[in-house]
Amino acid sequence: MPHEPAEARKRVLRAAARALPAEACEAAADLAQRNLLELPELSRASSLELYAAQAHEVSTALLVASLDERGATLLFPRVEDGELQLYRARGLHELRPGYRGILEPEAEGPAPVESVDVFVVPGLLFDRAGRRLGRGAGHFDRLLRRAREDALRIGLCYAQRVVRELPVAAWDVPMHIVVTEQEVIRPTRAEEGA
Repeated sequence: MPHEPAEARKRVLRAAARALPAEACEAAADLAQRNLLELPELSRASSLELYAAQAHEVSTALLVASLDERGATLLFPRVEDGELQLYRARGLHELRPGYRGILEPEAEGPAPVESVDVFVVPGLLFDRAGRRLGRGAGHFDRLLRRAREDALRIGLCYAQRVVRELPVAAWDVPMHIVVTEQEVIRPTRAEEGA
């Protein structure tokens, strides 16, 4: 199988990423979110996909509150039949435990994926080329493949979760920008395709 070496390496990296200590610094999470909020691309976005953080992921509480205050449409993923669907919610307080205990919105008519201007995506690890290592189910990659071509993809993580290089498979969707508490990484097109 042609992708087996990459998939085997991803399994090893997932295990290593899960073994990293959970970043417990609220200040680092706040700074990462503030760095994201300062992106000029965000000022033009009216509809954004966000997530409710799990272990090892940067909280989005500050981001959600700020974007809701700006009047942006906030959409959160919900797993339905193995795929992510997006539903509107005004804040994390409107989400309930769903698939694998992940906070999800109530199901009241999904929003079209094509309506999203910006996707803010978590990951176990990211690399400097914008590649992302998720939890292994491929939910976000499949969601992002359904997005508009001009929709912006932003990875949000702690600096300790950015590595030099991740393996890539044909179905992986890279980020346009990766934001941490220490920097904003803007991969070049050559790096994205690497």
